[in-house]
Amino acid sequence: MTAVTEELGPVVGTQAACRALGVSRASLYRRRRPRPAASARSRPPRALTAGERGTVLDQLHSPRFLDQAPAEVYATLLDEGVYHCSIRTMYRLLANAQEVRERRNQLRHTAPVPQLLATRPNEVWSWDITKLLGPAKWTYYYLYVILDVFSRYVVGWLVAPRESAALAERLIAATCVKQAIGRDQLTIHADRGPSMTSKPVAFLLADLGITKTHSRPSVSNDNPFSEAQFKTMKYRPDFPDAFASCEAARGFCHSFFTWYNTAHHHAGLGLLTPAIVHYGQADAVRASRQGVLTTAYAAHPERFVRHPPTPPAIPTAVWINPPPAAGGTAEARH
Repeated sequence: MTAVTEELGPVVGTQAACRALGVSRASLYRRRRPRPAASARSRPPRALTAGERGTVLDQLHSPRFLDQAPAEVYATLLDEGVYHCSIRTMYRLLANAQEVRERRNQLRHTAPVPQLLATRPNEVWSWDITKLLGPAKWTYYYLYVILDVFSRYVVGWLVAPRESAALAERLIAATCVKQAIGRDQLTIHADRGPSMTSKPVAFLLADLGITKTHSRPSVSNDNPFSEAQFKTMKYRPDFPDAFASCEAARGFCHSFFTWYNTAHHHAGLGLLTPAIVHYGQADAVRASRQGVLTTAYAAHPERFVRHPPTPPAIPTAVWINPPPAAGGTAEARH
């Protein structure tokens, strides 16, 4: 735009050209003004020399001070009668070398990775809470669900108008009674929501002899089975956009969990339903399926190119965060 103004200026005048093109005359004149050559900045008289800077960096890099903070290095040298520069200058030299980081020799506490193995029903449970949209904006109902990790069977659930540690405590206690859970039999895994980490729930689990574990902070993959089960529910064709009442939400959940436990053929369970696996009927059902496939193979063996057909295998071990060498199901698939 400025180049066009320069061309029109001699023809119609600078003022008219700027007005026609919407260009400020001040900007035009500023661009015309020659820029002074950048002068080299002189070194301040108080600055360290190149040799002194090298000496300080050598001290900071030395095995003695490699894992010490600049303040610690400064104090140690000062006690020995040595002064090189200020603490701020040490930080500035480290920044120029792109070495500003945690230097202290200290233990770094990281949340442990929960590694849970289930080889039978009622050995590991996973529980979580999800929101169900109510009739008005910002109105929610809270669905509590306890899921058996091995069988994916929903062993307990409730819908309430609020999230409460007391409600969670009552649900867990009632579900343990219903499933006849003994002491030192069960591990319950959850994320770090306020109800999950509450004292009433912790005291209850301790009284029942149940081990509790929690997901790492901000790691949703540490509770994959509950998250996948919620996704299965919310992606059902009949899942409503909103529930008219808490009773309506309970009615939907009752229908859904009945279907989920008894009619949903789960891909992670060899296409068996959670109820069949949870109540020990898997081997009988698989044997019945094998009989059907054997009959089909005898009738038309040419249709099975590689080998006689077999029903999908039933997992014998289900992990949450398996170790690298472990087999079994590593994630939830609904």
